[in-house]
Amino acid sequence: MGVGKRRFTSCPRFFAFMAGVVLSSWLRRAVGGRAGQISLLVEILILIVVAVVHNIAPNVAGTLGVSMVAAMQTSIFTKVEGSVYSSVMITGNFRQAIEGAFAVVARDPQAGLSRKSCIFMGLCATFGTGAAAGAFITERMPKFTLALPVAALLLVLLLCWTLRPVDVTEHG
Repeated sequence: MGVGKRRFTSCPRFFAFMAGVVLSSWLRRAVGGRAGQISLLVEILILIVVAVVHNIAPNVAGTLGVSMVAAMQTSIFTKVEGSVYSSVMITGNFRQAIEGAFAVVARDPQAGLSRKSCIFMGLCATFGTGAAAGAFITERMPKFTLALPVAALLLVLLLCWTLRPVDVTEHG
């Protein structure tokens, strides 16, 4: 595959990602504190459509749908207990976990560093567990690969609606 071909095929992913960010921004403005729950519902629906369309157009459905869902995740869910985090990649969360642990060991007087470090370590462990489960399911039951993220998003949606509204109005 030539360089020009690779560049062209990544262009639709960028547009799908941009569409996800725009949709997330619009949701925050339109529904405020319920944007997280509605975003989860939209993400679930997109992944279900991807699972269905994947049989017809595997490359298109998977990459565009997942790009849009990733954009919505990273745009809507930006903080955990007031700290910026990433719900779609682990490196920044891992850095914060290590920095927090180091600060505790170095006896930094700043309150809450131990809790913050534990939260970010938990995020990393959860991310790693999800990635391992995804790899396991993809290899052994490829037709059910998207069932795991859909089930996880459904669980989070259920928790959001039963516990309390998620405030995503403070974007940043």
